[in-house]
Amino acid sequence: MFGTDLRADEELTMSRYGNLEERTQEIGLAIYSAIGEEVPSLFDGRGWKAGVLEKAMQDDAFKVRLFRFIDLLPSLRTDAQVVRLFAEYFHDVRDAPLTIKRHLESASAEDASALNAGSEIRAGVESLAKQFIVGSDPEDAFTCLKKLREEGIAGSLDILGEEVLSENEAIRYANKYLELLSFVGPRLRDLPEMSVLDTDDRGAIPRLDVSLKVSSFYSQLDPLNWEGSIESVKKGLRPIFKAATELGAAITIDMEQYHVKDLTFAIFKSALEEHADFSFGGIVLQAYLKDSEDDLRALADWAKKHRRRVAVRLAKGAYWDYETVVNRRNGWPVPVFLIKTQTDRNYEKLTKILLENTSYLRPAIATHNIRSISHAMAVAESLELPKNAYEFQVIYGMAEPIRKILQAMGFRVRAYAPIGELIPGMAYLIRRLLENTFEESFLKQSFSAKASHRELLTIPETDGEPEEDELISDEFINEPIIDFSRSENREKMKHALGQTKQEFNGKYPLFIGQEEIWKDKYLDSINPARPNEIVGSVSVATSSDADRAVSEARQSWLTWRNIAAEERSAFLIAAAKEMRKRRFELMALEVHEVGKTWKDADGDVAEAIDYLEYYSQEMMRLGRPRLLGNYPGERNPYLYDSRGVGVVISPWNFPLAIATGMVSAGIVTGNCVIFKPSGLSPVCGWKLLEVFRSVGLPRGVLQFVPGPGGEVGEHLVSHPGVDFIAFTGSKDVGLRIVELAGKTRPDQENVKKVIAEMGGKNAIIVDDTADLDEAVRGVLESTLGFQGQKCSACSRVIVLEEVFDEFGLRLKDAMESVEIGPPEEPRCFMGPVVDQTALNKIRGYVSLGRQEGAAALIRNVDGEGYFIGPVIIVDASPESRVAQEEIFGPVLTVFRAPDLDQALEIANKTPYALTGGIFSRSPANIRKASKEFRVGNLYVNRRITGALVGRQPFGGFGMSGVGSKTGGPDYLMQFFNIRSISENTLRRGFAPKI
Repeated sequence: MFGTDLRADEELTMSRYGNLEERTQEIGLAIYSAIGEEVPSLFDGRGWKAGVLEKAMQDDAFKVRLFRFIDLLPSLRTDAQVVRLFAEYFHDVRDAPLTIKRHLESASAEDASALNAGSEIRAGVESLAKQFIVGSDPEDAFTCLKKLREEGIAGSLDILGEEVLSENEAIRYANKYLELLSFVGPRLRDLPEMSVLDTDDRGAIPRLDVSLKVSSFYSQLDPLNWEGSIESVKKGLRPIFKAATELGAAITIDMEQYHVKDLTFAIFKSALEEHADFSFGGIVLQAYLKDSEDDLRALADWAKKHRRRVAVRLAKGAYWDYETVVNRRNGWPVPVFLIKTQTDRNYEKLTKILLENTSYLRPAIATHNIRSISHAMAVAESLELPKNAYEFQVIYGMAEPIRKILQAMGFRVRAYAPIGELIPGMAYLIRRLLENTFEESFLKQSFSAKASHRELLTIPETDGEPEEDELISDEFINEPIIDFSRSENREKMKHALGQTKQEFNGKYPLFIGQEEIWKDKYLDSINPARPNEIVGSVSVATSSDADRAVSEARQSWLTWRNIAAEERSAFLIAAAKEMRKRRFELMALEVHEVGKTWKDADGDVAEAIDYLEYYSQEMMRLGRPRLLGNYPGERNPYLYDSRGVGVVISPWNFPLAIATGMVSAGIVTGNCVIFKPSGLSPVCGWKLLEVFRSVGLPRGVLQFVPGPGGEVGEHLVSHPGVDFIAFTGSKDVGLRIVELAGKTRPDQENVKKVIAEMGGKNAIIVDDTADLDEAVRGVLESTLGFQGQKCSACSRVIVLEEVFDEFGLRLKDAMESVEIGPPEEPRCFMGPVVDQTALNKIRGYVSLGRQEGAAALIRNVDGEGYFIGPVIIVDASPESRVAQEEIFGPVLTVFRAPDLDQALEIANKTPYALTGGIFSRSPANIRKASKEFRVGNLYVNRRITGALVGRQPFGGFGMSGVGSKTGGPDYLMQFFNIRSISENTLRRGFAPKI
């Protein structure tokens, strides 16, 4: 293997590196000496750079405000908006830079200078953008490259814009590259030849190099859909490669977030294998990734096998903040080094590997760090490489003194030069500003902090990686979701789907007491994607079975209620462990039984585990009696007692998570539970029972009694031996349960407690400051996730006038681009709805919507299952039925509002109050919505589905339900009777110390 050859080569070359560090220091000091007092233009202290960036380097809170405002600015359409938002962001900044103060003073004026401030602010931010962005069109790009060549610098052009939300956007993005190639390529060929730029140690190299991101060529890019993503991106890349081949241009694939890193490498390799005649393909390697060495060795191995020479742009990495936050949030290992010197050290190791293997790799040392640059030169000298065997790359607008020195030393220097409009350019600009204001930034240390040259050139060393535990403050940790970018996880899921299918047509009993009871009547559970397939048949209970279950539960409760809280909690912890073992099996069952996609199924199982872990910890907290007050001579413990026997009636849309939450809450609090699952997901219900049986839950604590809601369900709700009902489902059924439970029977000992979550008609507001990329994605995911069959799903979106048309067009395009089909196929973003009844109901609402408004989108879907595509209704009244009634399908009603007040009025005008959201970058609008948007769960600048246990306790009010939020610190309280005991401890004048 090539990896073995590399290590052998390393041993052979070790003797060459005897004075490597000494030479690195010599070169570094020579570079600093040549630079002298020259300062990069970013630190020249003029315009907006005067004080503003300096303040950002010193004040993290100010930096956050500054970058958020810069991110917002391009979307503001008027100077009045600019002035208003500028004041919102900076009005209370202490020790504000003079530039900020001056703009604030102008903004508060009552004459024309207030509006003039808007154009001045915009011009100031645009001056920052122009520092890094060369222009907006191919003509600007050519002008930049021509000017760079005159300075002896090559260029790599990148069209700004990253993720696309629809296939139309992907096509437009690809066409921009074709226009760029066709305009710039021929013009560059006509310029005079420059040997240092146009040849390397092997001969002629392209004058034109373009950098691109694979996420911009396919709107549904996802490692979950591995093969589909590769083929779809290649389809978009083919015309680019064809044009580049004809023009003699080079293509470099940029690296993005870690989650798509392996997929990006796979796309790169597959594209080059397909275009065997294309000789100048390159890819970016990020040194801050812990597995970058393995990636580089694998790439070199591939290049040798395919007799290719691949360009590698070795960069430090530009998504450090993103990677640390998102991977921790997902519960995944952080893939980046947490200490900068570790990245620097790894960079030097990778540099050696690159330079030792120039037969297969074209090294591009992309850094502004003089230590890293000097080390690369010293390694190359030791290996006796000519200067044109590798090149240095810098970012346009940064480190100009360094690039001048490198060029003067006879090296090929290439500037990474982005072009495009400001809105797609904001993400790039923010990354550049983060890089330059980061405390450990080399440029900041060199030219702002004025660190000593000797200090900056020292060997990068560290005492080790900080412990991840130091970064976790909460005791409860959410269960990590599955990382489907890992091939082993995709294979496990495929295997589980096949294994689960082999269990189709199985039969399942009731479970009462400690006995499995088989009935003559069965309920068939159907695969909604293929209605001819029976997932399983579950025995149907009768009212007499229900009576027996209540009797068993009441008898068992007498013992169970006295079991210590710690012991009851231990059963939940053991059940969570069992679920983890069976995770892929449970996920696969949900895909088949209710039509969840892989990710939706994974989220449901992870949430079920969360409930078990969280409620076990909550019970241990609440299980310790509290002593109230300081009242000498008396002891006043406050304790929580179980209620008795409860009925859990769970829905089909979260067949494991919601059922697990209600069941585990009931039993951990010392109650006995009779579990009636939905008739559409009874096999998932049986699997939950299996989990609890496997951990040895005592007799009668949990019983499984599936059956018709109108018979078994109502009988249990009305039963005098039942003390509480925990229900999640429709409003109509929930209100019926409240009604039945409210009728007191003669032999009833308790007033029944009802805990009911009953759905929503949830709205998202998009204001005129919203990031439309985020808003479209958030509305799309909130509306179409699990085909809109979530009580938290978005069914209304209210858009302010200024952005209505643009938002609506992009949302429609995005909804037309999602893949729909059998959910076991990983390419599918949407699967079927749960059954024919649901399909008919949704179709009825679509017809109603066309009567009450107009259809902006009705997407038809073929297939044998219960499939329906996204629907967008416009021009309906906020009071219309389609805007008021819960539909439980992928139907979205869109409203136009003149201002935020009207948007909030529309949003609040339903009997439901479950979830809601707002996309806004206005601090004032966010504060207003937080106060006036009357829902149980309000989400800001994110989707409104996917609440996490212990992080976003879930539940609403109004007709959305009654009871405390699931997954929150108050939820278990509903399953208790609360007792207070007061004991006089004074005996003949003596009282013990308490």
